[in-house]
Amino acid sequence: MLFRFISTVSRARFPDAARVAFYHRGFAGPELNAWTQHTMRGNSRWSVAERELMAAMVARWNACPFCVGAHSAVAVHGMEPATVRAALDDYSTAPIPDELRATMRFLEKMTREPHELDADDAGAVLAAGVTRSQLTDAVAVATVFNIITRYANALDFELPTDKEFARSSGILLKRGYA
Repeated sequence: MLFRFISTVSRARFPDAARVAFYHRGFAGPELNAWTQHTMRGNSRWSVAERELMAAMVARWNACPFCVGAHSAVAVHGMEPATVRAALDDYSTAPIPDELRATMRFLEKMTREPHELDADDAGAVLAAGVTRSQLTDAVAVATVFNIITRYANALDFELPTDKEFARSSGILLKRGYA
């Protein structure tokens, strides 16, 4: 009933991710919601937009179109849409800070080749000017979204339109994940 009301008022279908998080609480659980909230909205030297871009990149590497759309739609609230698109196309040439680029390189390896990740990879990120705290925060983003993207794909989340993503991104930005 609540989902129907929210969908009617917002003129958009209540996203599958929200349905899992709030209706099927036993599946994802309040712990995952709290962890995601802390990771994405807690204190960090990374901006909310940068963390949302990291989530979108993890989703891209995991071939999760729902999560790419959702998190890139939130990221554009804090950075230029062209920058978000460029990063999703190729972060190595996108107009993003070198610290973020080095972090993306680490997160890509963590996502795609975790068995190859070692201390030298972390050292390269730190040498690029990223603090240990920032690296820890970025690893938390990648970790939580390596979980979420996989269950979004496994549950075959419906892919909203760009307009629906844009509409729901403001809610996600304001309300967060908990």
